[in-house]
Amino acid sequence: MKLCRYGRSGYEKPGVIDAEGRLRDLSKVIANIGPNELAPRGLKMLSKVKPESLTVVNGNPRLGVPYVGIGKFVAIGLNYSDHAKESNMPIPTEPVVFMKATTCISGPYDDIVQPKGSTKLDWEAELGIVIGSKAQYVSEDKALEHVAGYCVVNDVSERAFQMQSSQWDKGKGCDTFGPIGPWLVTTDEITDPQTLDMWLDVNGKRMQTGNTRTMIFGAAHLVSYVSRYMTLLPGDIITTGTPPGVGHGMKPPQYLKVGDVLTLGIKGLGEQRQKVVAYAG
Repeated sequence: MKLCRYGRSGYEKPGVIDAEGRLRDLSKVIANIGPNELAPRGLKMLSKVKPESLTVVNGNPRLGVPYVGIGKFVAIGLNYSDHAKESNMPIPTEPVVFMKATTCISGPYDDIVQPKGSTKLDWEAELGIVIGSKAQYVSEDKALEHVAGYCVVNDVSERAFQMQSSQWDKGKGCDTFGPIGPWLVTTDEITDPQTLDMWLDVNGKRMQTGNTRTMIFGAAHLVSYVSRYMTLLPGDIITTGTPPGVGHGMKPPQYLKVGDVLTLGIKGLGEQRQKVVAYAG
């Protein structure tokens, strides 16, 4: 299933995308899409819903983050060898783990706000793994059994902030630096997360082209690895690194400016679109 939430920010309703790509209203079935709905029992219940029996949502409503209740936003750095090289960083021998603040989360079409003092605003198209059941010390061969589904993530980054110390969090956690969606696609539709084409354009120019098969550490390995150091709960998300083509790695570097428009997507998971705007506070 392709699950989503639609409507004005803070007032979103649950929805589902049908086989013809139309948005259908789920609000008469569930109040929202959250950790309970992502757990095995909730997904089993949702799998019995026939989208064609639901009301079509007319117009072009805003799509928000596809589910609520993200307790942890875990991120993996330098997980594509070509991206590590363009960043002048050694290829990791084990996953590089950091956290993105949950206050950075935004909808897939919401604006990216350039923060105060930002001079090196950058992009990163990534695959997000959404946890569906508690994962603690899980083996790699069982890890994907704990996954509810997958989604597109833009790991927006302010490189000047990021590179000021060895801790990346402050360059990754600014408001609007975590667009998620447009859909959460359940694992019955994405049986192999290591075969997905991905891309990102800036102002219509292709900047990133990749495929998840070139990850250094695949989805199953990442879920297993992270579960050794923190218990993963339903609703937690792991964003898995980006392929080459970020602005910071170009010669000379290219960074986002106010007015730029990003479009990014992953095959089967939908497409995001964001405009960069200035901080207005």
